[in-house]
Amino acid sequence: MRLASIQRVFGLLLLLFSLTHLPPLAVSLLTADGAHQAFVQAFTFTVLLGIVIWLPVRRRVEDFGVREGFLVVALFWTVFSLLGAVPLALTELPSMSVTDAVFESVSGLTTTGATVLTGLDELPRSVLYYRHQLQWLGGMGIIVLAVAILPLLGIGGTNLYRAEIAGPVKNNRVTARIAETAQALWAIYVGLTSLCAVAYFGAGMSLFDAVCHAFSTVSIGGFSTHDASMAYFSSPLIEGIAIVFMIVAGVNFALHFTAWRALSVRPYLEDAEVRAYVGILLSVGVVCIAYLLASGIMTDGERALRAGLFQAVSIGTTTGFTTAPYHLWPGALPILLLLTSFIGACAASTGGGMKVIRVLLLYKQGLREVMRVVHPNAMIAVRIGKEVLSGRMIESIWGFFAVYLVAFTVLYLLMATQTDLVTAFSSVAACMNNMGPGLGEVGTTYAVVSDFGKWVLCLAMVLGRLEVFTLLALFTPTFWRN
Repeated sequence: MRLASIQRVFGLLLLLFSLTHLPPLAVSLLTADGAHQAFVQAFTFTVLLGIVIWLPVRRRVEDFGVREGFLVVALFWTVFSLLGAVPLALTELPSMSVTDAVFESVSGLTTTGATVLTGLDELPRSVLYYRHQLQWLGGMGIIVLAVAILPLLGIGGTNLYRAEIAGPVKNNRVTARIAETAQALWAIYVGLTSLCAVAYFGAGMSLFDAVCHAFSTVSIGGFSTHDASMAYFSSPLIEGIAIVFMIVAGVNFALHFTAWRALSVRPYLEDAEVRAYVGILLSVGVVCIAYLLASGIMTDGERALRAGLFQAVSIGTTTGFTTAPYHLWPGALPILLLLTSFIGACAASTGGGMKVIRVLLLYKQGLREVMRVVHPNAMIAVRIGKEVLSGRMIESIWGFFAVYLVAFTVLYLLMATQTDLVTAFSSVAACMNNMGPGLGEVGTTYAVVSDFGKWVLCLAMVLGRLEVFTLLALFTPTFWRN
């Protein structure tokens, strides 16, 4: 293990992360909301910590391997989540405990959207902006941004990229070099965010709300500047814009690059994962609309259409915006939506969950096993589009599924010692799938959860964001052997 190399990169990442305190500091000064001291103190502390870590090894240039990449990424999502909590803990409004500040920071960086805060409409603008900025940086991953910058400092970023990018197709590149890939992904990310903000502003949001909600929409984060979330605006146009950009942000960003380069929608139409993704969202949306009308909870067709489709897309993509209290809807509908979040968005998107491609492969593998019962000697391939998948890929999918379920079960049992079973199940599911609002007592806020429960859910959020293996690999003896 090249510890000096890890220390050098991590110190540089800390210095890079310190810059994220400057925009909310500027917002605080412009709005005179009185929260500027917290951001000054957080910036100063992070800069000094970064210098102390980086300075002793600034001249140590060593190869950066796979293990080092995994360790730096895991350190980033844990240590930086703690550092992200510093300004939240220091502000007078809201007044937060350390546990609550860490929970809010982890939720932001992992794009989960679970919150312990209420009274959002009255909070300082800089604090609201900071929460959304955390989600936006976590959406694509500040590590990917670092991959685009670190080569300029003489540090290769290939293994950082492989450890950070989510999904089973993480090693696919859209350009020949990793740094160029990261730059291309961030260009698309910034472009989509800008378009979303302009659309929100044109639809009637204030400039501040438009920017903040664009951050949380494209990152599939779900934070809002209002307690009522998207219901605050009561606008079909704003809800429609949100639906479009949530769906777009849940698509593989490498596919966006391919379509943009070809100036064609054909790559989307030919992609099996995208077809399954859109099909799942539309199917769940139709079920929600029909259930709301049939149950009588909504008698107006337009209202049922808006609420059912919006919540299906929001929960299905693991964004977590709400226009209605879905956790209070009757029967099995809330459970259906919660289970949809396990599927989540596409691989290499900003969404959470297990990813559509994995679920699609599990379904195809299940069909193959059924066919083998009838034709035991048949050679039946598992295909995604025209591509025949290797046995190694199928094994990795089943391995991920098994580890995901085991991790979920352990966390659920821990949470069940703190609250009722519905709240425990839904809170772990919502946090591990990086979705946000759950059922039961956590339908609107996680403030009611005990401190121990919040730390369990922080672990669930990080596990989900890193797709389990990146973090769990650190606890195996093999990882630390030379």
